Amino acid sequence: MDRYSAYPSIELDRPAEHVLRITLRAPGRLNAVSGAMHGELAAIWKTIAEDDETRAVLVRGADGAFSAGGDLDLVLEIANDPQTRTRVFEEARDLVYNVIACPKPIVSAMTGPAVGAGLAVGLLADVSIATPRTKIVDGHTKLGVAAGDHAAIVWPLLCGMAKAKYHLLLCEPLDGVEAERIGLVSLCVPDDELEERALAIALRLAAGSQAAIRHTKKALNEWLLAAGPAFDTSLALEFLDMAGADVHEGVAAVREKRAPRF
Repeated sequence: MDRYSAYPSIELDRPAEHVLRITLRAPGRLNAVSGAMHGELAAIWKTIAEDDETRAVLVRGADGAFSAGGDLDLVLEIANDPQTRTRVFEEARDLVYNVIACPKPIVSAMTGPAVGAGLAVGLLADVSIATPRTKIVDGHTKLGVAAGDHAAIVWPLLCGMAKAKYHLLLCEPLDGVEAERIGLVSLCVPDDELEERALAIALRLAAGSQAAIRHTKKALNEWLLAAGPAFDTSLALEFLDMAGADVHEGVAAVREKRAPRF
């Protein structure tokens, strides 16, 4: 595991041979992604790609939550500091494209809140598993910025443009049952089966023909890469909005637990 020493914000272990498990952990913050974790979560996929010991990756959240998305302190830092805005813009782009480019199959196990940068990994995973208690929401427009994290590249392909626009424009949440029904996630399983089911799928992928599985993933992900220009536009518009006034009201509204007044 020495090769992963550059990622101290990400908890890593091997629950089984050839399976690398990533656990998003931020106690008391529903595993919100800090500035440090954001950069590491963007970069780690290149290291995983070069790790011969890893044949499959399992991504989960700690303590009954997947991830509450970007830390609000980070959002304000992006809004107020041009250098941070540039850095996080590049990380957000790299996060999406590095997950897509990673040749190893990725399984996500989501329960509780699944938002923002964490949700990007959860939905870009090759097999995404939710529970009835999972609460998926793309909260960008509620914060006063365009839905740029990952949504434009994957939501219309997974669940269709009509559903994508409904959930992304309105920040309408959906649970794991509905997410599976509309095709946004691969499976919805009971909470007490999530860990076991996700690991079982990761083990099946690790035991399969690596050339066949990786080549199939590569071919299928050409659909995502074809949507690259739409993603690039959405990300640029999100970070343009980060320099506007609405994001400050959006953050204040979330912190004060009220509706925003744009």
